[in-house]
Amino acid sequence: MHDTTRLKTSITRIGIFGGTFNPPHLGHLIVAEEVRQQCSLHKIVFMPSARPPHKVHSPLIDSQHRFIMTQLAVRDNPNFEISDMEMKRHGKSYTIDTLKEFRNTYGSHADIFFIMGGDSIFEIDTWKKPEELLGLCHVIVTTRPGFDLTRVNDRFGDRIIFVDVLNIDISSTDIRRRVREGRSILYLVPKGVEEYIRDEKLYLTENVT
Repeated sequence: MHDTTRLKTSITRIGIFGGTFNPPHLGHLIVAEEVRQQCSLHKIVFMPSARPPHKVHSPLIDSQHRFIMTQLAVRDNPNFEISDMEMKRHGKSYTIDTLKEFRNTYGSHADIFFIMGGDSIFEIDTWKKPEELLGLCHVIVTTRPGFDLTRVNDRFGDRIIFVDVLNIDISSTDIRRRVREGRSILYLVPKGVEEYIRDEKLYLTENVT
């Protein structure tokens, strides 16, 4: 978990990388590092969500498992940290509430960057208070070759930062399927995550994803 006192005094450019991380994989880490370097961020805080409102029909394994796996995934990079802010919040996890809490914690001197995938930006109108959200942070949209920037520019103007990232075709869905089928996930997830999934016997049944 990150030390908020230290960050409050020394870090001014903070990236928030949210997600279910079910499980976290090497693609998440590669994207985060690419964004950190290209946008000159001091830290990226991984934010596992507890009850994301857009996944109400998708059962998740216990949030504590996902938190521990994410903790294992980021432990070797001193520029990555993890927060349980959303997991401790009662009810559904809304990004606007997370951003407000970050702003209250780190103060007006901090530049907060919220990282999202290219497809998610087109769904932002379905999020809670999207206009207020965009006023609380910079939004970094990770894109790949062929992404249609004009669709976003016409809607959001200069409030979005685009970052091209490597096209790493790894998905948590495929990893879960591989585990159920008894196939290897070596080189898809960090070693610590692979061992945790095996030791805790995660993702072995269809109804626990």
